[in-house]
Amino acid sequence: MSILETLSLEPNPKRETIEPVFNESLPSTTCLHSFACHGVCTACNSMVEKRHFRSFHYFSDGLQIRHEALALAKRLTTKFYCTGEKKLHLVLDLDHTLVHTTSVPSLTEAEKYLIQEAGSRHDLWLLKSDEDPVERLVKLRPFVHDFLEEAHKMFKMYVYTKGNRYYAESVLEMIDPRRIYFGRRVVTREESPYLKTLDLVLADERGVSNLVEISSYEYFRMSNGQCSKPYSEERVDESECNGGLVNVLRLLKEVHCGFFRVKEDLESKDVRLLLQEIEFNRGVLY
Repeated sequence: MSILETLSLEPNPKRETIEPVFNESLPSTTCLHSFACHGVCTACNSMVEKRHFRSFHYFSDGLQIRHEALALAKRLTTKFYCTGEKKLHLVLDLDHTLVHTTSVPSLTEAEKYLIQEAGSRHDLWLLKSDEDPVERLVKLRPFVHDFLEEAHKMFKMYVYTKGNRYYAESVLEMIDPRRIYFGRRVVTREESPYLKTLDLVLADERGVSNLVEISSYEYFRMSNGQCSKPYSEERVDESECNGGLVNVLRLLKEVHCGFFRVKEDLESKDVRLLLQEIEFNRGVLY
């Protein structure tokens, strides 16, 4: 039988973030080795076989959960945040959601002025390092900081990107340098090289918002065949007051309010069904 302990696993100067850590209450005769850290069972200190476990090292250094215990761990995590902090889980992509990135060599003549502006603007960054020979420009989406601040009050947030870890960590240095919003919850193509899946999100799917469609953010020119001028060439940007993140934040607030409207009914609530109901009533999907 598993129990839930609470230990702070993330850097947080205010010590407000509490992460769940799972441990086992052992029977007198055997250990199920449900949870391990760097290949050692957290309950009995025995060495365990990697093939029986899924790694969640991005969540907590060295954390491994046995496949048979994963569903229970996710259920307990969701219950912990729902009852303790009134938070659901939100999975966000980086590209075309929170930022738009392009390579410097692909910039058009009308966009090259941006190279000089990178560094002097709070929303435009030049990304270069020995790990990636191609220089890139990263444009933050309008309203992104306000969105993350508001969403953080309602959700435990994950980044899930098909980019590599270097790219993901570099972007997070721009949008969440103190790791207040995402902590270590960053899933990249190194952990998920093929398809995006909620298997790597340590939460029950009934409490995870990942099906909310956010309008794509395209700041730079996408291709030479693009008919209309992009924001970059027009020297304008998406609306701060009525852009994609503003609109989806309204929906997320409605989801959160609907989920926690009746506290005693949390065990039977499902975010997926709630989203369908809200979208049906609105007759629109952001």
